[in-house]
Amino acid sequence: MIYFDNAATTMVKPDGVIKANDYALKNLCANAGRGSHSASMKAAALIYKAREAVCSLVGADETVFTFNCTDALNTAIFGTARHGHVITTVFEHNSVLRPLEELRRRGIINYTVVSPDAHGVINPIDVEKAITRDTYMIIANHISNVSGVVAPVAAIGLVAKKHGLIYLVDGAQSIGYDETDMKKIGCDILCFSPHKGLHGVQGVGCLCLRKNVKINPVRFGGTGTSSHSLVQPTDVPDGLECGTMPVNAIYSLISAINCYKALGIADKRNLSECGNYIRGELSKIPKVKLYGKYNLLPNIVCFNIDGLNASSVGDVLNEQYDIAVRCGLHCAPLAHKYYGTLSTGSVRASLSYSNTPAEAEFFVRAVYEIAK
Repeated sequence: MIYFDNAATTMVKPDGVIKANDYALKNLCANAGRGSHSASMKAAALIYKAREAVCSLVGADETVFTFNCTDALNTAIFGTARHGHVITTVFEHNSVLRPLEELRRRGIINYTVVSPDAHGVINPIDVEKAITRDTYMIIANHISNVSGVVAPVAAIGLVAKKHGLIYLVDGAQSIGYDETDMKKIGCDILCFSPHKGLHGVQGVGCLCLRKNVKINPVRFGGTGTSSHSLVQPTDVPDGLECGTMPVNAIYSLISAINCYKALGIADKRNLSECGNYIRGELSKIPKVKLYGKYNLLPNIVCFNIDGLNASSVGDVLNEQYDIAVRCGLHCAPLAHKYYGTLSTGSVRASLSYSNTPAEAEFFVRAVYEIAK
């Protein structure tokens, strides 16, 4: 199989990640931080090391481990919610839009969705224009999971800092593919899942925080601390990490980060060249329509073929060419509305460091034959 659905999750994992995951499953099955015996303490120590590795990678002061990126975003949005106004963008995933809509339905917030400018990119000036006296948070998707368009997150961060607003960045598609430093971006909260760009294991998400960010618990249960109290602790990270932690996924995250840091210029160039080749060649096929034009992450290519349903294209690619892509609506309805694909969906090919030029060439030929 040629696997081009890496924006959903990477399928090919580095050997080090697999070995770390297997080791943890065999040797670290204890409940971390929930006991004083050696196995529990060892698991807790390894989680602490993983926390340090994530903080070092993205410039965070603290990292909370969640179930996935959706859980991290929900925790950040509901955990900071108050009566007021939130600004977000057209390119957000439903893991941002649905929490905001739920808070609106409850009468807690109003929110404004900022649309792209003439170049198809979110303009920080438009973000600033949307600020009201009640605004307390800006939420921006770093890289669109639909088209790969990259937002000017650092410039938006300057707007947030200027007005004293909480700034949340969804880094689901950027971590592992684009340099993301919270200090340089100026964001207070960064959420991502290691199973995407870092080629980590499914089952853990990262809620990364800078100092002085207050997030109230949204899940309640055992933390291993203050167990005498019926009130959920509010200290970070313990108060936000209820229940049994996925030690294997967290431990293997250390290896995933190390593997990412070990990538050479050639690896990154290969990914960029494969993505740019696909986009360039598809643009030459008369019946193919590409989405996104400026500020694009090269390894995400979104398109449709005139006269063909996106799902049908995906079925043909899968059944006749053994190519895996994502088709339909990519959990980002406002982005699809913007691109005019809300009723049709789109085909998304998303590459990772494991893909090759030969796979890119075979994919282009397959799309050409389908369009023909």
